[in-house]
Amino acid sequence: MSTDFSLEYLDFETPLGWIIVAASPKGVSLVDFSGRVRPSAERIESVVKKEYPDSNPKPGSGSGIAGAAKGYILDYLKNRKPLPEIPLDVRKGTEFERKVWSSISAIPFGHTVSYKEIAASAGQPSGARAAGRACGKNPVPILVPCHRVVTSNGKLGGFSGGLEIKVALLDLEKA
Repeated sequence: MSTDFSLEYLDFETPLGWIIVAASPKGVSLVDFSGRVRPSAERIESVVKKEYPDSNPKPGSGSGIAGAAKGYILDYLKNRKPLPEIPLDVRKGTEFERKVWSSISAIPFGHTVSYKEIAASAGQPSGARAAGRACGKNPVPILVPCHRVVTSNGKLGGFSGGLEIKVALLDLEKA
């Protein structure tokens, strides 16, 4: 990866706190839950560079893919309806992680599946913990809805944005 990987970023406030979205001209590369306080430009660039160290992050105008993703996410959170398919440009992850993320993408709105089921669909039937780690490394939560993955006994498991946000997203999709 070289520094010609340009990422346009936006931050916006939601009922769940501030969210950062970063996208290349090909698709969304990052969605980050940033807390209740608006992140500074330095903090945003740090978050983007942590996920994509060789990227060239810059503030966006809101008219590109990042802007479209922002609109879709806000609509999802406000109107409680499924997100449309959004192009992704995720340039990270092992083969197994990518399989997990692909399997997660197939979970319908309002449904949950277990880490064990996701591991099996990704070709590793005994890899529930590995599937959980892959969920934690998902750089585009909400768009790849890892909040819909729970333990085999129905407990929540973890979530990169925090359990409070996972609960809020699951409750939103139940309504």
